Amino acid sequence: MKKILMVLTNESKIDDEHETGLWLSEFAEPYEEFKNQGFGVDVASLKGGRIPLDPNSLDDEQVEKWKGVTKELDQTLVLSQLNVNEYVGIFLPGGHGTMFDLPESPELQQALVHFAENDKAIGSVCHGPAGFVGTKLSNGKWLVEGKSLTAFTNEEEQQTGLDSLMPFLLETKLREQGAQFEKSEAWSNHVITDGKFVTGQNPQSSQAAAEAFLNVL
Repeated sequence: MKKILMVLTNESKIDDEHETGLWLSEFAEPYEEFKNQGFGVDVASLKGGRIPLDPNSLDDEQVEKWKGVTKELDQTLVLSQLNVNEYVGIFLPGGHGTMFDLPESPELQQALVHFAENDKAIGSVCHGPAGFVGTKLSNGKWLVEGKSLTAFTNEEEQQTGLDSLMPFLLETKLREQGAQFEKSEAWSNHVITDGKFVTGQNPQSSQAAAEAFLNVL
């Protein structure tokens, strides 16, 4: 069975007044789509263990709907202990937590370089592309340089009111590292595919990003 690796955030706080974590639908919709299409899915994080969920991403209906899927978040694998050769693609869901632990992570950078340089699928949605930040290929170029992609936009971040609490603005940082950043209206479903690189703009794009990711597989 072909396997997809999903890498999630372990970070539970923006600051003492703001809890954060994984945005549930950005994990649950792609996870279900991958499983439904017959792929194995391993769920990992930098530290392993239980994944914190952003309280703003939880409503009773969704929690009930994805009860089976959230079991996968109780005990995630440790990314550095996995063999990336076993996977056909890597997918990074978002949530504000990703802005704090995924950028500049050596283990994640190593994994992303493997997928990029072996022409494997790389997918992400919303704040997930924070994991691309600071990643350089073996030729010294930024991972995102020249890539058409999207992610949570500066406009959307400002509308959450959390922009001043972020370590950087994701759209700005991806542009600085050479990405051809493409955005649509705030909170609209928007997915960009560039070769085997697939990105979705926001939570509204999770399902479509998962489908586009499977198309490149």
